[in-house]
Amino acid sequence: MSTCSRCGAEFSCAMADYDPSAPPQPCWCTYLPASLPVPSTPGASCWCPDCLKKHIADHPKPAG
Repeated sequence: MSTCSRCGAEFSCAMADYDPSAPPQPCWCTYLPASLPVPSTPGASCWCPDCLKKHIADHPKPAG
């Protein structure tokens, strides 16, 4: 299990929690739009689904 560096929630990250004995799986986050960078601080890690989805919703992509 991974811990969200934003809220502290536990969640499964296929990249960080990789199990070499299991077939490779894409992480849940790869299904979300790559719309903006996630702020990072030293030692930060992945965000949980709720935090990442909220971050994307709070920063709509500009019309282009």
